[in-house]
Amino acid sequence: MYKPIEIAEGIYSVGCRDWDIRDFHGYSTYEGTTYNAFLVLGEKNILIDTVKEKFADELLSNISRVIDPKKIDIVISNHTEMDHSGGIPKVMHKIGAEKPIYCSKMGGKNLKSHFNKDFNFQVVGSGDELAIGNRTFSFLETRMLHWPDSMFTYLKEEAILFSSDAFGQHYAGDMFFDDEIGDEIIPHARKYYANILLHFSQRVQALLKDVTAMGLKIDMICPDHGIIWRDNPSKIIEAYDKWSRQEPSKKAVVIFDTMWESTAKMARAITSGIESEDVNVRLMNTRKWHRSDIMTEIIDAGAIAVGSPTLNNNIFPVIADVMTYIKGLKPQNKIAAAFGSYGWSGEAVKILNKEFKEMEMEIVDKGIRVQYVPEEDDLNACFDLGVKLAKTLKERLV
Repeated sequence: MYKPIEIAEGIYSVGCRDWDIRDFHGYSTYEGTTYNAFLVLGEKNILIDTVKEKFADELLSNISRVIDPKKIDIVISNHTEMDHSGGIPKVMHKIGAEKPIYCSKMGGKNLKSHFNKDFNFQVVGSGDELAIGNRTFSFLETRMLHWPDSMFTYLKEEAILFSSDAFGQHYAGDMFFDDEIGDEIIPHARKYYANILLHFSQRVQALLKDVTAMGLKIDMICPDHGIIWRDNPSKIIEAYDKWSRQEPSKKAVVIFDTMWESTAKMARAITSGIESEDVNVRLMNTRKWHRSDIMTEIIDAGAIAVGSPTLNNNIFPVIADVMTYIKGLKPQNKIAAAFGSYGWSGEAVKILNKEFKEMEMEIVDKGIRVQYVPEEDDLNACFDLGVKLAKTLKERLV
């Protein structure tokens, strides 16, 4: 529990921190997360978003430190994923189930399905404006960022954008604003983008153009996870613009798993070859790195190499896990190469190349297969593959 924070006159952050969560549907959250909710006081009192169901009592307690929850007149639901809507039944029971919940059309449908209750849903869409007492709210649907129901709420008088899951981070530290934590928050935001929003990058680009066209003044961004951007909100907007363009950099990621260290030796030789061409490289053993951290490194890499032993005529299970995860996030503009050791069949490289093709990555080499333990000639070939990958990447960046 934390003390409600007044982020602007009459506007409070009343959400909850989840210190213990370490996995968020496949994404490692080693510093926990927050479920942000915001209370806007005025002639009418408005609650924007709620929290995960298990934290609903804590949310109500936080609100009680500011006003009696029964004095809340309206709830706005920007996103119906359960970490932001799970507390709605308890909130509505407390404040009065007849009070309106403003949401997108899909939001109303989702909430009704989630809770099997037909609350007083009031549907809003892009461009709709709601004058509530002395406050003016407008809405922008952000479908598939990252659910079909998602939307932004903009508070005109204070130029605050309540941005749902966009511009957030899984971070539950003791700082609440960008000017308090500084650049330390950017890796968290980058990881969040890489693992939650990357496959919607075209929609992010379209959204940023829409926001620019609308000419919105944005003095503060309040996402549903992590810190609030009050000092320099343009910083995270510019970062989203960069990340969503998926422009490759002079960087490679070498990903591997190994059974008896043969594929590991090949991976290190390939990494050395890449480094010899002055290309930045990360060597990532899938037993040591979480899939979400691997994905974070891939976001700005121009090249990837993936190595796997062959096991039961297939790629190694952990490599299969990582490749499935990467494929779902749809990284763009990558070149790729496969490698791996085998005992008697050796299908792994062929399977990896098939995965690359399905992800529309450019395969720069047929790949290297080594039976049993790589000898000096094999490792030299791996080094040369690293050189080829690096040189091809540099050619593409010219």
